[in-house]
Amino acid sequence: MDLNMSMVAREASQGPGPGPGFGLGLGLNGLPRIAPAKTKRPKKAVLFFEVEILDAKTREKLCFLDKVEPHATIAEIKNLFTKTHPQWYPARQSLRLDPKGRSLKDEDVLQKLPVGTTATLYFRDLGAQISWVTVFLTEYAGPLFIYLLFYFRVPFIYGHKYDFTSSRHTVPPPSPSLACICHSFHYIKRLLETLFVHRFSHGTMPLRNIFKNCTYYWGFAAWMAYYINHPLYTPPSNGPPGARGWWADQVGWVRGVSLAPPVLPAGSKTRKIPYPTKNPFTWLFLLVSCPNYTYEVGSWIGFAIMTQCLPVALFSLVGFTQMTIWAKGKHRSYLKEFRDYPPLRMPIIPFLL
Repeated sequence: MDLNMSMVAREASQGPGPGPGFGLGLGLNGLPRIAPAKTKRPKKAVLFFEVEILDAKTREKLCFLDKVEPHATIAEIKNLFTKTHPQWYPARQSLRLDPKGRSLKDEDVLQKLPVGTTATLYFRDLGAQISWVTVFLTEYAGPLFIYLLFYFRVPFIYGHKYDFTSSRHTVPPPSPSLACICHSFHYIKRLLETLFVHRFSHGTMPLRNIFKNCTYYWGFAAWMAYYINHPLYTPPSNGPPGARGWWADQVGWVRGVSLAPPVLPAGSKTRKIPYPTKNPFTWLFLLVSCPNYTYEVGSWIGFAIMTQCLPVALFSLVGFTQMTIWAKGKHRSYLKEFRDYPPLRMPIIPFLL
């Protein structure tokens, strides 16, 4: 019996052998231990949200979404809303917590909003939408084409005897040909910016804007082109400084603004403060928040001096007014968003505006 006990002790010290109790050891009686039954832990209950969408004007209930996951984004809620109202695609929707409040961002998460498990959102129809790229390409291609019609003097513009004739002013001071080169270069640059430089935080804009924007760009292009390419037009003798200023601003934009670090880097939704680099054309970032507008205004002032044409001067004034409004809005948003935003910067004109 002592021999049997020593053999059992030896087997226990060497570990269990293969069998149903493998890995569990042996009991005191020399038999394999039986594994205890595994108990399943109860799954943690998921707290779903209920989302009620009301019309912001009439307070009419438009949709009720049940069992919405707490980590759902506003973009996902818009997609669910579209399933019940296909006429309102996501880009057309504005969802907000208050009927008169601001629109929620697509990346906002439902459970992080100040709402309970039953959330009430208010819907506003933004109207038919069109992509920013389409709008920009349309409004910039128009002036390029329209100006060339006047430059080549196609029939029914200046009279039959001037059809397809060229200006008699072909040498310095700046001729209509130089004005055409400058104008065409500007809008070709704009088209390339739209395709390869611009990054849009919003993919679409209201469809009605394309008619307003095209009226502005196309109308002024036709107005200034009519006078600059008119058979009786005589270029000013003091135009060269304007031409040099125009080209300097164009180079400043291309070399400075387009190559500077963007506010919204590619593939990112996190905005960053742009700072100047070793490139001297980016040093304007030290003084203004929107150097692209500063260079733009400067180039059109140079074009107005070069041509001394009233429509060009009016176009420059209207453009400056609108770009000042945009620059002030962007400057305010930067001050709110970035606590360490450089205090020396002004919206569009250094030290003044």
